Amino acid sequence: MAVRIRLTRQGRKKKPFYRIIVANGKSPRDGKFLDILGTYDPLQEPIIVKIDQEKLKNWIALGALPTTTVKSILKKAQTA
Repeated sequence: MAVRIRLTRQGRKKKPFYRIIVANGKSPRDGKFLDILGTYDPLQEPIIVKIDQEKLKNWIALGALPTTTVKSILKKAQTA
């Protein structure tokens, strides 16, 4: 079972808001997930990324792989 760290879309039309979640690789984008790690709000002027670092490290240690989008969001969050 491939566990992925990825985004799920929340919010409404033209106003996206994303959760950073851990889910099975075969489940749909907005489907069942295992854990919520944080949020990502691209519409705020300084983009807001909130992540529970402890949960993130734990899931990565267990073998969860971030998607390319989540990987770039995490890099931007650490540099800011």
